Amino acid sequence: MSSYSILCVFTEDLLVKIYEKLTCDSDRSTWRLVCTDFQRIDLLYRRTLRVLRVEFLFTLLHKFTCVDNLDLSLCPRIDDVIVSLLVGRESQGCLWKLKTLNLSRAAGLRWPGMEILMRECPALECVDVSFSCGFGDREAAALSFAGGLKELRMDKCLGVTDVGLAKIAVGCGRLERLSLKWCMEISDLGIDLLCKKCLNLSYLDMSYLKVTNQSLRSIATLSKLEVLAMVGCPLVDNLGLQFLENGIPLLQEIDLSRCDRVSSPGLISVIRGHRGLVRINAGYILSELSPTLVQCMKELVNLKTIIIDGALVSEIGFCTMSSYCKSLIEIGLTKCMGVTNVGIVQLLSGCVNLRILNLTCCRSTTDAAISAVAYSCRNLVCLKLESCNMITEKSLEQLGKSCSLLEELDLTDCCGVSDRGLEYVSKCSRLLCLKLGLCTNVSNKGLLHMSTNCSMLLELDLYRCKGIADDGLAALASGCKKLKKLNLSYCDKVTDIGMVYISHMGVLSDLEMRGLTEISSAGLTELAARCKSLTTLDLKHCKKINDLGFLALAYYLQNLRQVNLSYCTVSDMALCMVMGSLRSLQDAKLVHLCNVSVEGFELALRACCGRIKKVKLVAALRFIFSSEIIELLHASGCRIRWD
Repeated sequence: MSSYSILCVFTEDLLVKIYEKLTCDSDRSTWRLVCTDFQRIDLLYRRTLRVLRVEFLFTLLHKFTCVDNLDLSLCPRIDDVIVSLLVGRESQGCLWKLKTLNLSRAAGLRWPGMEILMRECPALECVDVSFSCGFGDREAAALSFAGGLKELRMDKCLGVTDVGLAKIAVGCGRLERLSLKWCMEISDLGIDLLCKKCLNLSYLDMSYLKVTNQSLRSIATLSKLEVLAMVGCPLVDNLGLQFLENGIPLLQEIDLSRCDRVSSPGLISVIRGHRGLVRINAGYILSELSPTLVQCMKELVNLKTIIIDGALVSEIGFCTMSSYCKSLIEIGLTKCMGVTNVGIVQLLSGCVNLRILNLTCCRSTTDAAISAVAYSCRNLVCLKLESCNMITEKSLEQLGKSCSLLEELDLTDCCGVSDRGLEYVSKCSRLLCLKLGLCTNVSNKGLLHMSTNCSMLLELDLYRCKGIADDGLAALASGCKKLKKLNLSYCDKVTDIGMVYISHMGVLSDLEMRGLTEISSAGLTELAARCKSLTTLDLKHCKKINDLGFLALAYYLQNLRQVNLSYCTVSDMALCMVMGSLRSLQDAKLVHLCNVSVEGFELALRACCGRIKKVKLVAALRFIFSSEIIELLHASGCRIRWD
């Protein structure tokens, strides 16, 4: 038999095309292991690089020479020193071609380092500096050296004022997408200058800014703006929205949710001036779906998404949407009053192309409505039914029969869901996310049904599902090998044996197991030794775990970025080991650790200072800690939340 491999007939061009089809990190990891040719293709053609540890940054940039998208958001420490070393090691050849740079949460990076980066990356088009607590006006000025920038995210950069925004507006005139969410020091003055200088803006997010109607007057002049998000702007009202009626000719999407002073007349003004709207989010601004608003909606023939959370709706409103908004693919009705079976049936009679339906807390919804959803919406991919307590397994039977494309199903707090219902749901074999929190009638048997047919499941929420025990986890480990996120909090029948089963979930990254009182150090050690891909772990109230378990956590889980040890029986020594050894740790909750002394806390915080970005501590420690440790944490960019 010939030993000639079929792989030899693949040309490099063909291998590259195959490689580009692999979008999942795990798939690309498997690709690299096949043979040396596949590994070579990965080295030569990888364009996106996400770095977890800063010490590997220099080597990786030299190794992957085609990278144009660099994500440093998960690195625990990016500062001016690192940037200087990066440039000083003659890495310019790696930087000059970068087009996308993610620096979110880079608390240690200041204006000198930012300026060096911008000068050394002339091809930059997209930068993200969100949640960088040290980012202020001087850093914004340094950012303005990236003259070719087209997209910028500055969410929650609390130090940026109108001065910094002005620098960006003048220096980055080609900006097309800008997010200023939670930049609380920016006012009408900054928005006005932005609108005068950045005429190519097509996307603007100014959510939670304390801007007034004057900003909307300025925004109305943006002739290319297509998407406007202004969630929770407390000073904007209906009068301001009238400015938009005759401006922004290309507007397609608007998000006005939680704007306290905006109501139906303001939304009507926007609709009258923009009959081509594709997406409207009016969540929690409408007291009711008024007849005038319903009449205006008749003109929105291209509308694909409407979210009216918290509004009072009527059957007439549903009938109008059904008759005139036939292009709808997403409807959000969270906490809407007046939602009835009849109204839903009327809505679905015309909106047969729905793919996303949110009925969270629509408590009058029964099996009749969900059966109508299943019958009419065969292309449904997401259905949210949290707290719809009147639905039973009959609804789930219809969903299983008709909605084969369903990917996300939220049944949180639906007390009518049982094992038989999960048997029906399991027929939706494409399911990626299933939420069963507070479904007390679900047991191991239900998980067996899910694991048999839903092998693609990525996320499963079993919060307070008291009937779940070790056997159910055995079924999950056997059938749902792609599971990445699992919530077992307060499933108090789970023991160390269950941890052994979970340890076989090789790609698990997010695990919540708070309140598992039967888990000991042996179980945590087994889990930590095998699940090395864990990035988030919640152990709150796991009181049987002692130092041996925490030492295993510190040794094995080097990718851990978030950990909750609140109310655990960890000692000074073990806490210091955890905080000092986890090189990727960025967020720690350390509330009510009764066995840890003040000195133990201070030593642990010193051990992780420079890497940790957020820590939660009991409020009493605020007055006991030395001023030195608090100043040290603040200087390194760590945000302390006192509980």
